[in-house]
Amino acid sequence: MSETRAPEAGDAGVGDGDSPLIRLTASEAAARIASGEISSEELVSACLTRIEAREETVGAWAHLDPDHALEQARAADRARAAGHGIGPLHGVPVAIKDIFVTAAAPTENGTILHAGRQPEHDASLVEQLRSAGAVILGKTVTTELAVFHPGKTRNPHNLDHTPGGSSSGSAAAVADGHVPVAIGSQTAGSIIRPAAFCGVFGFKPTFGLVSRQGVLPQSAPLDTLGPMARSIEDLALVTHCMAAHDPRDAASWPRSRPPLPQIAESAPPVVPQLAFIGSPAWEEEAEPVTKEAFGELVEHLGDHCDATELPGLFAEGLAWQRTLQLADIAKNYGPLQEKAPNKISAKLTEMIEEGRMVTAVAYNRAREMQDVLYAGLAQVFERYDAIVTPAAPGPAPSGLDSTGSPAFNALWTYMGVPAVTLPLLEADGLPMGVQLVGPRRDDARLLRTARWLLRFVTGEGEAA
Repeated sequence: MSETRAPEAGDAGVGDGDSPLIRLTASEAAARIASGEISSEELVSACLTRIEAREETVGAWAHLDPDHALEQARAADRARAAGHGIGPLHGVPVAIKDIFVTAAAPTENGTILHAGRQPEHDASLVEQLRSAGAVILGKTVTTELAVFHPGKTRNPHNLDHTPGGSSSGSAAAVADGHVPVAIGSQTAGSIIRPAAFCGVFGFKPTFGLVSRQGVLPQSAPLDTLGPMARSIEDLALVTHCMAAHDPRDAASWPRSRPPLPQIAESAPPVVPQLAFIGSPAWEEEAEPVTKEAFGELVEHLGDHCDATELPGLFAEGLAWQRTLQLADIAKNYGPLQEKAPNKISAKLTEMIEEGRMVTAVAYNRAREMQDVLYAGLAQVFERYDAIVTPAAPGPAPSGLDSTGSPAFNALWTYMGVPAVTLPLLEADGLPMGVQLVGPRRDDARLLRTARWLLRFVTGEGEAA
């Protein structure tokens, strides 16, 4: 089987600001800062040194203020030294995709139309991270308005290959050792795909788990926020810190906060049973190397995994997801295109025009079918703990003009289910992700199953 260890931060450009501290996971860093073994200032300084050495090559950052980052780190160290209570991410640097508003840094949304735009407040997610003690290191590159037109970011594993998108800077920053964790968003495949292409862990939580207040809206029925990191434990920790009911977001649902880290790090009460489902994109979109690798993976899992298929109706899910996304892109970004048509990419202009052709009947049908399809998927989860499926058609494609296809992500985003990608495979020196999908609002169990799979296949529990 095409197994590989998950790539270490610093594999690309070893020696360029290559402090051992940049290899720490967020969980490890939080524990070592809390114990006094290292300071937040030491960790943030190591990250900034790495960024200084690598940013010209990788291009992961939209905005970085080293002085402000160090001020936050020193304040965190003073608070700990004074015996003040500290949060679960105290002193840990976190990167924020540049579609989340931040009071201390510009939010430009990957478009010249918002150049220099300076909000007066933080997005809800950023507030939650600050409350947990995180140091907001800076803003990472997004594609134009978080759609498909690429930014400047390159894939750290091979600079001639795409890092994916739209959360391109977040994935590359984690993969290249700039920061232990970064936050992205997904409307089709913008967390899972770049995480897979860059060889890091990525998590798209259940729709509505993390508030989108203060985030550039693309499609209200689809937009979801989540982390990219170096371990499953990090995904659980950071998601736990971000998850909170927010009445300002209509998709946010009242609930008690499940202890994601404790559940994710526990042993499953019984050995998980997995279903391999190639999804409707399998036959036409999966590359030969992907089909071979997943065939070997399923064989390796043996009795723990059954190959099965979804009913034919699910093949319509990709089209319904696209209907929602395009119509909402036309609604939300059309006014910008009308105001400054020469400053919107040809690709986005084409999508806006296509979205304007969506009828109200088609849009409402696509909305209704989200729950209809999920009802069918829920029957799969009555027998299986999670679905195993590719995170992308193959490894990151060559070239920087495209961010790759979201065909293996869009169906799961459409149904609002949690999904996680694990950097378990490789081809031609590039990482390939294994995606696990679970039932709605059972994020902790999905992460626990993912941790079990990671250990079953590799015997390792983290990517750094």
